[in-house]
Amino acid sequence: MAAKKLTIKEIAKLSGISVSTVSRAINNHYDISPGTKRRVQEVIDKYGYVPNNSARNLKLNDARNIAVLVKGITNPFFTGMLKVFEQECTSHNYSLVLEHVEESQDMTEIAALLEKEKRLNGIVFLGGNPILSSERLKRLAAPYVFCSVAVTDRKKFSRYAYVSIDDRKEAEVVTDYLIGCGRKRIAILCADERDISIGSLRLEGYLNSLKKHGIEADPELICRPENVEETYTLENGYQSTMKLVKSGAKFDAIFAISDSIAIGCLRALRDCGIEVPKQVSVVGFDGLPIGKYLVPSLTTLKQPVEEMAEASMKALLAMIAERDRKEEQPSSENKKTAVNIRKYQQIFSGTLQERESCRKES
Repeated sequence: MAAKKLTIKEIAKLSGISVSTVSRAINNHYDISPGTKRRVQEVIDKYGYVPNNSARNLKLNDARNIAVLVKGITNPFFTGMLKVFEQECTSHNYSLVLEHVEESQDMTEIAALLEKEKRLNGIVFLGGNPILSSERLKRLAAPYVFCSVAVTDRKKFSRYAYVSIDDRKEAEVVTDYLIGCGRKRIAILCADERDISIGSLRLEGYLNSLKKHGIEADPELICRPENVEETYTLENGYQSTMKLVKSGAKFDAIFAISDSIAIGCLRALRDCGIEVPKQVSVVGFDGLPIGKYLVPSLTTLKQPVEEMAEASMKALLAMIAERDRKEEQPSSENKKTAVNIRKYQQIFSGTLQERESCRKES
């Protein structure tokens, strides 16, 4: 006896979801969650009717992909985070899709393309400042979370899930520490003037600290990279420091806005015959493990890398589950359910690690 030929309307009624959602699920549309697809497939299996060939692929193409888009993949700070993302994806049966985003590229544009191509379940924006493309963000169907991004204004980020540190505040802590060590002529190896991400926030923190202590900022001590694409690199730290020394500007300390920049800085000072910390103190930012093995070991502001990555994945997985439950509800209940995004917002604190590259004046 031939199986009953269900209409899409009947499948929608039996599965308790809308006709349009059933249609998109049958055609394996990228914005339909795996849970909804399974629900439609169960109805199809129970009544023994497959409306078209695409429905046969509901199970086969039930993709489980989480994308991590990295702005500044050359920065070794992200290495520890990527390891956590990979472990979390594996333990929750997801595939990790890693995408490097160049400094000049729009993260949200690339995310939209990946979402269509890979049928993403979730997205992590790592670094950068994705809210600049808020209109594109609205069009993303997959849940997403910002990790280690520049939270320039918490009000502007109120509609987004994020895990980060207060870069402005922590940079102020670093500069306060150097001033407390008796340093007054503090140079900063910072980002390009066009930077609207963590680099600009760390510069603001530095300037806030100087102002607080009655120290006038000297433009000669604000050192910009030659190449914006290579800001967070050893080479930039080396070349920026060499340029600072050759300029003849007087300085007794250097604050590098990342450890990778600070490591290049230490080498340049050594090559110039400048003793650290006797003549110049150096402080980095991030807390890379290699810092404690340098000679001298690097004083730095350590970020809780693993904790931040774990918190990001926890938030994203919870958002994916919440979305699946919401989509499986009848449309009338769906409208009543609003996502409380504030529970997916977290600011971590850094820890100042005092080592040999900085000396307190007696």
